[in-house]
Amino acid sequence: MSLSENERQIIVDREMEKALRTYDDMDFNAREGKWEAAANRLYYALFHAISALLVCDGYNVKSHRGIMAMFGEHYVRTEIFSKKDGSLLSDLVIMRDNADYNCFFEATEEKLSPFIEPTRALIEKIKKYIAEKQAQ
Repeated sequence: MSLSENERQIIVDREMEKALRTYDDMDFNAREGKWEAAANRLYYALFHAISALLVCDGYNVKSHRGIMAMFGEHYVRTEIFSKKDGSLLSDLVIMRDNADYNCFFEATEEKLSPFIEPTRALIEKIKKYIAEKQAQ
């Protein structure tokens, strides 16, 4: 099923709104010292931003691994976004998986804090990319 431009716009806007709310949730959890929850929210903030990006450009993805693959193929390999951006997504997937499913992994401020600002910056880059596409 293909989306109309209006439907696509609504989904893109809602995914970006969700990304920003989820980033705020991460910030709240980090301030409270709830690092597993913060790791989860940080990954999902980027997940929703990348979902918005993919929908904006007409891609249809149904899985977390699919989002990683599509982001790499269509944005990192083409140098729209950097390899560092692609690595950030991969690192957050691993961090989230460990925080959610590995009872021997302890998420801490030291482990998560290096990812917080780069994730915020990447979400902003995605937001800017989408705004430029929509202005065309």
